[in-house]
Amino acid sequence: MQTSDSIVIIPTYNERENIENIIRAVFGLTKTFHILVIEDGSPDGTAAIVKTLQQEFPERLFMIERKGKLGLGTAYITGFKWALEHAYEYIFEMDADFSHNPNDLPRLYQACSEQGGDVSIGSRYISGVNVVNWPMGRVLMSYFASKYVRLITGIPVHDTTAGFVCYRRQVLETIDLDHIRFKGYAFQIEMKFTAYKCGFKIIEVPVIFINRELGTSKMNSSIFGEAIFGVIKLKVNSWFHKFPQKS
Repeated sequence: MQTSDSIVIIPTYNERENIENIIRAVFGLTKTFHILVIEDGSPDGTAAIVKTLQQEFPERLFMIERKGKLGLGTAYITGFKWALEHAYEYIFEMDADFSHNPNDLPRLYQACSEQGGDVSIGSRYISGVNVVNWPMGRVLMSYFASKYVRLITGIPVHDTTAGFVCYRRQVLETIDLDHIRFKGYAFQIEMKFTAYKCGFKIIEVPVIFINRELGTSKMNSSIFGEAIFGVIKLKVNSWFHKFPQKS
């Protein structure tokens, strides 16, 4: 059995073009990572591909199947709870579409395991704008959204909406996961903000984000709107909420 202290959570919905390649890419790394797929009832047969691969990687590849598209935030919360129950020390978020390069996983791991980070973020904006093949409008929207979030919340993070993240288990044990409010991409902001308010150290690791080549993006204006308008509510609520502190 190949044991690991690290698990990569990959939410999927209609990712049949990418899922096998991303799984093999992660398992091809020198460091051993396990993978947990959170599959939201993809009609394209994503789950069947994962089940076939589980026969090849029975002790490294796991899957939770949910009935229907229930949102990014709830997928990760489900994955976090599973990972904590199974004693992983480092829990990662990563997209299935190669916009997050699997080769950067060891760098995120090192930021937490060797450099003292409690949370490490694969950051598109820590050293300029490192985004490839995005329309300029989306680049500007994402970049200024992160600046806006930083301004409103005061969180010292350049890429607040990033979805390529590593958490030490203590962070997820400290945060009350059942009280995370947002379901879409605002979930990413809320998790970072909450970790920061709890006193955890956040390290940004520069990465290059490459837009997906296969499959369909799940981003839309309503998801982005939740992130923009939810930030004000997040900040106001924080004035009346006592955050548990890192022990």
